[in-house]
Amino acid sequence: MDTKINNAELNTDYEAGDFVVYPAHGVGQVLGIENTEIGGNILELVKVRFDSDRMTLRIPVNKAASSGLRKLSSKKQMEAALVTLKGKAKVKKVMWSRRAQEYETKINSGNLIWVAEVVRDLHRGESQSEQSYSERQMYQAALERLAGEFAAIEDIDKDSATTKLEGMMTAA
Repeated sequence: MDTKINNAELNTDYEAGDFVVYPAHGVGQVLGIENTEIGGNILELVKVRFDSDRMTLRIPVNKAASSGLRKLSSKKQMEAALVTLKGKAKVKKVMWSRRAQEYETKINSGNLIWVAEVVRDLHRGESQSEQSYSERQMYQAALERLAGEFAAIEDIDKDSATTKLEGMMTAA
């Protein structure tokens, strides 16, 4: 049995130095592809480093796409997310626990537009009422994911990206 996986067939041409997005952790950098023997089988693994979490993750190449691992969004996709971010907040009149669950699902989806929706909906201007602790936590998590990808695409540091994103929302 051939244990080598053809990356071209799987459309997972990850190379060392590439930035990728993993839904549960945000933006990471590919350290390389390594072969590891587990249970007598050779597995080809994508090794990804997440500096913000000080963590390294190894994902089987043949499971990378189904686990949600993806390349960074294009500038065009980021522009679409920024349009969403600058839009009018759409807060449903349902209990916070249900909204929180929905927001959590969107944040962990890895979908850039959905993350931008969460940031937009939870952003509070100076004239608006105070957020609860859990709303602030959810907002920070979503903003961190969006800022991480924005920073990688724009080749700036994450703090600058966060400042720019918050400035866009304030101006909108």
